[in-house]
Amino acid sequence: MHHASDILFTLFIVFVAAQIGGEIAQRLKLPGVVGEIAAGCVVGPSLLGWITPDQIATGTPLDVLAEIGVVLLLFAVGLETRLEDLKKVGKVAFLVGVLGVLVPFGMGSLWAHGSGFEWDKSLFIAAAFVATSAGITARVLQELGALQRIESKVILGAAVIDDILAMLLLGVVVSMQGGGGFNLSHLLLVLVGAIGFIAVVGLGGARVMRWNSSWLEKPLGPHSPLMIVLALCLGLAYLSTLFGLAAIIGAFLAGMIASETRQQHTLEQQTMPLLALLTPFFFVVTGSKIDLRELASADALLMLGAVTAIAIVSKLIGGWLGSLSLGKRSATIIGFGMVPRGEVGVVIASLGFAAGVFNNRIYAIIVAMSLLTAMVTPPVLAWLLKRGGGSAVNVPDVKG
Repeated sequence: MHHASDILFTLFIVFVAAQIGGEIAQRLKLPGVVGEIAAGCVVGPSLLGWITPDQIATGTPLDVLAEIGVVLLLFAVGLETRLEDLKKVGKVAFLVGVLGVLVPFGMGSLWAHGSGFEWDKSLFIAAAFVATSAGITARVLQELGALQRIESKVILGAAVIDDILAMLLLGVVVSMQGGGGFNLSHLLLVLVGAIGFIAVVGLGGARVMRWNSSWLEKPLGPHSPLMIVLALCLGLAYLSTLFGLAAIIGAFLAGMIASETRQQHTLEQQTMPLLALLTPFFFVVTGSKIDLRELASADALLMLGAVTAIAIVSKLIGGWLGSLSLGKRSATIIGFGMVPRGEVGVVIASLGFAAGVFNNRIYAIIVAMSLLTAMVTPPVLAWLLKRGGGSAVNVPDVKG
């Protein structure tokens, strides 16, 4: 049982650390998210120890608050994403999503097997290379006011496809542990269910809101529309987990549905204070989950360097090849936008550690890789976007 005063003090530490880290990062001309993740490393168990491992374990108040933070972040991103814009980049987003899974999975499994792991364990490790953390990239795009760029639309669309394929792959490799086979019919059922959920909720919900959203204003409360769409956000976030998807996918869909209402701009303004309060918890907690002591050797650092290089290059290749039709500059932006693993890689690493697939060092390396990709990407992405000129471009029709 967590004592209320202890929880409040921990929340205070995390929030203040996030503000200090974000301020330092911005003064260094870096996105604030970099400073927030770095602040998590500093106040976490590895350095100052102001956040203990039991405080960031799954299901703890801090972990739940971090999850709510990233759910709200993706909801806010969805509010700035129209379904029609995603349709226009549908073909490119699909290619980026598929290649962004296949290339990292192939390169990751070859590296793991070459490092001495059996094939079933190698495939599990490779799964940590696959899924993009939409939350990291979305925050950077939001900070830079770049959510209306075509590259942003492709990244967000590809992230949804990426998540479906990543969860399917994870189901395969989990079922293979211990020498067992896997149930193909069950996996196909999961895939069909996930695609069906996104299609029905995304397409159907957006159409309903576009047809009539005046019912949002019928309750008398001044914030009733916001309360209703936040309930929709939490409900869809939960439903998406039932279909084998990450909660942030449901939150993104909820925001995208709400973007079709005439209250869109009001909802955006009303969610800003919530984002300012809650999203820093997600990034600080993400940074605090790495155990730096497991990396205190030359061999571990060399392995971490190799793993991180593979993680970055493989996603960059997949995203670049998938979006090359938009031009080399846009393809490079999209490739880097797909690089962060963030919380997704941490979750897969935790599953592998619990299943006994790898030891403390490999676990620390995979978690560190996930966080390094999350820290390296924002400044590179910010530089590429600023170098590319204006923050908004027209979205051409590339459905094909």
